[in-house]
Formats: sequence, structure tokens, C-alpha cells
Amino acid sequence: MTTVAVIDFETTGLSPALGDRATEIAIVMLERDQVVDRYQSLMNAGVRISSFIEAFTGISNEMIAAAPLASQVMAEAARFVAGRPMAAHNASFDRRFWAAELQRIDQPAPQLFACTLLLSRRLYPQAPNYRLGSLAAFHSIASSGRAHRALADAEVAAALLGQIRNDLRIQYKVPDPRHELLMKLQACTRKAVPKVIEKHLMQAGSPGDAPVAHGSANASQHAPLSDSAGRGPSPEWSGH
Repeated sequence: MTTVAVIDFETTGLSPALGDRATEIAIVMLERDQVVDRYQSLMNAGVRISSFIEAFTGISNEMIAAAPLASQVMAEAARFVAGRPMAAHNASFDRRFWAAELQRIDQPAPQLFACTLLLSRRLYPQAPNYRLGSLAAFHSIASSGRAHRALADAEVAAALLGQIRNDLRIQYKVPDPRHELLMKLQACTRKAVPKVIEKHLMQAGSPGDAPVAHGSANASQHAPLSDSAGRGPSPEWSGH
């Protein structure tokens, strides 16, 4: 069973390409859908946090001033993750900051990211929206802390990933929904999900080669939302 590193960043803005930096990182190690380890730290990248971001995340300039340097934190985070596959909610956001912060310390970022936001769009078409908090409520996932703080959000994203994997087992008869399958599912259309799973099972030679359920997980509970949904006050942040 592959261990997956579920990551969440808090940042000064939306894009490292615009000069935004990470202010906090949390990584939750998930094995057999159980949390087996955690890493969390504030990080001082030498940039100021706007009043808007401070109100949004609760992370102040005073907190960052006392935090370890971003280079130290990212080196520790890279060692913690090692070569494991990764996951995040709205993974394109976290993947950009992961790669940009590692690039600053001359470290590669080869990890493949599964995205719980994209997977939820494929599997739960009747969810009210695809923000992390909304999906947590939809699945009755409890939060362990304040939203928009890295560890609390990483814990919820990890629980959501476990829910997704469990629904793939129950609804689609996939014995072991590995990272490879998650990557295929998030890249396909919602209508293609059963076919992708059926092909995956046949290639794997699984006893689950029986016809795949042609419906969405939790279909009785679950209206499609366009792929423009994001993770907060801006499109990128509605997952937090």
C-alpha cells in the first residue's frame, strides 16, 4: 500500500509567479486511509502579509517574524515527503508553491499530485460546491481546527481522500484505488469515470472485472459545477 503525502499551503497570495510566497505548510501522511504522520510549520520568507490575508488565515506578520526560514522549512518538508506521491485540494495551487519554494533551495519537485477537488467533481456531481469545507460537510467530515490554517485543511483533505478511495471500493468495486487510478480519474470527464475504472480493473487483472457500477458515488445524495470553482474568496482559494 502506497503512502500518500497530503499537503496544504497558506500563502501571501495566489501565485508564486507574481512574487507570492508560502507562509505555512502542513503535510499529512496517509497510509491505508489512516494518518500515520504529520509535519507542520510556519515559514519566514521575508515578505509582508497583507491585512486581508492576515484576516483570512489568522497568520500575522508577528507570527512569521518568529518562524524558521522558508529554506529550512522546505528542506525539512522535502525530506519528510521524499519520493512519495502527493495529494491536495485544488492541487494545482499547492503544486505551484511546492515547486516554486523547492526551486529556491535547488531541490526538484517530481511528485505526482492527485487532486481531491477534481476527483470530487468526477464522483460527486450533486455536491453543493467543491470547496473543501463544503465537501467536508457533505461527507460529514469533522474539522480538527480553524479553516485556512494549513494543518487543519490538510487533515480535512486527507479525510476527503480517504472518503474518495472508500467510495471507489464500494461503489465501483475497486479493491485498491491506487494513486495511478486517481490520476487517471481526475484527468477524465465525469461520464468517462466508469469506463476508465473498468479499463483499469481489466488491465490490473482484478477479480473486480465484473461490470462497473455506472453511477456516481453517493449518487442518491449528490449539480454539476464547472471546473472554475476554486478555494476561497478568489477562485483559487475556495477549497480552503
